Amino acid sequence: MDRDALLLTAIRASIRAGRATLDVYQSDHAVDYKEDRSPLTAADTRSHEIIVGHLTATGIPILSEEGKRIPYSERRSWQRLWVVDPLDGTKEFVKRLGEFTVNIALVENQRPTLGVVYVPVKRVLYYGRIEDGAFRLVETGALAELAAGPSPGDPAGEIHRLNSRSTSLPDDCSTHAPFVIVGSRSHATEELHAFVEQKRRELGAVSFVSAGSSIKYCLVAEGRADIYPRLGPTMEWDTAAGQVIVEAAGATMVRHDTGAPLIYNKEELLNPWHVVTRRKAGAG
Repeated sequence: MDRDALLLTAIRASIRAGRATLDVYQSDHAVDYKEDRSPLTAADTRSHEIIVGHLTATGIPILSEEGKRIPYSERRSWQRLWVVDPLDGTKEFVKRLGEFTVNIALVENQRPTLGVVYVPVKRVLYYGRIEDGAFRLVETGALAELAAGPSPGDPAGEIHRLNSRSTSLPDDCSTHAPFVIVGSRSHATEELHAFVEQKRRELGAVSFVSAGSSIKYCLVAEGRADIYPRLGPTMEWDTAAGQVIVEAAGATMVRHDTGAPLIYNKEELLNPWHVVTRRKAGAG
C-alpha cells in the first residue's frame, strides 16, 4: 500500500472512529477505570476496534493505547508501525468539554512521518505528512464523503482533491501580542506554572490558554499558539500524530532536557518532557 493510500486509510479510520465516540458522548455512558485510575469508556473501546479494523488491512503492526501490552521483544523489530490513541482526552470526554481527539500516526525508523488528528465534536480533521505539509479540513461534506466512501482507486488524486479543500498550516503567521502559551487542561504541573511565570517576567504580557488532548499540538501548528511546554508525562500514543502535524507545519517539537527529537517504539513507552514551538513569522 503506497503512502497516499496509507494516509487515506488513517483519515477514514479516524473519522469513522470519531463518529462512534460521538454516539457514546451524546448518550448516558458508564465510566470504568484502568489500573492507573485513568478513565475508560465504551467510546475508547469502540474507537480502538474500528481503527484496528481499518489499519490491519495495511499489513503494518499496530501499537494502540487500548492494546498496548505487546512485549518489546516483539516490537523491537518493527521498522514501521501505527501508533494510535483511539480517544485522547478521556477526562475531557467524561466532563463533556468536547476537547477529545482520535490520533493515528505512522512511525518509521522511530520517527512519526504521517499523522491524523480528528476532533469529533468540532468535526475538524488535521492531517499531514512530513514530506508535504500539514492541513486542516473543516468542510462537512468532504468529511462525510471520506467516512462513507470506499477506498479510492486513485489515492494520489484523492489526496490532491482533499488538499485543495483543506487549509495549509500554519494559517496564522502573525506576531502575537501577547505571547500565547498553551498548556494542559487536566494535567498542569508546578513546572508548567513556573514556566509561564518565567515567560511573564521575560516578556511582560503573556496569554495562557488551557486545552485538552492533542488539540494543543494543533494550535501550535496552526500558529494560534506560540509554544506548548509539555512539562509532565505523556505516552507515545499521546504525541505521535500531533508531532507529525507540528513538524509538517514547520514548527518544532524537541526534548526539554536535550533539545533532541522525540523517538518512538522505545522499550519504555513513556515520553520525556518536551517543548513545541511554532514556526516564526517569515520563516521558510
